[in-house]
Amino acid sequence: MKLPLTGGCICGAVRYEITKAPLGVYACHCTDCQRITSSAFSLGMIVPDAAFRAIGKPARSVPCGIADSGRVKSRWTCPDCGVWLFGNARPGATGDELIRVVRGGTLDDTSWLRPSMHFFTRSAQSWVVLQGERHETQPEAIAARVHGGARS
Repeated sequence: MKLPLTGGCICGAVRYEITKAPLGVYACHCTDCQRITSSAFSLGMIVPDAAFRAIGKPARSVPCGIADSGRVKSRWTCPDCGVWLFGNARPGATGDELIRVVRGGTLDDTSWLRPSMHFFTRSAQSWVVLQGERHETQPEAIAARVHGGARS
């Protein structure tokens, strides 16, 4: 992996730059991620918020569901082509806690991208080969860091 990491949407209207290595890469196999990606899972990169910069004008998507915790789920997308790009920093977080989840498939170079964790394996497709740490749901410690305690 070579820094800075760059990526963006299909049409190029929204780009981003990440100046520090991701804190983690995971695959989420929940049924919501399967639906929104039209695939078997979504790839998330956990990055320090201070190391992330969006270029262009992403749009906050309309609410797309309610988490088990009651948190309203939404996503930042390209207003032109609709690609799901990233999420907000966790509400109420400060300092090193400020992280952002960026969708791994939107990187310009995905050749190095490998998830080390798999969440919501209870709904993983049977043909997907899981390598690395596996969790039936999302581990509480990670849910607290990424979603402020809310699971997707």
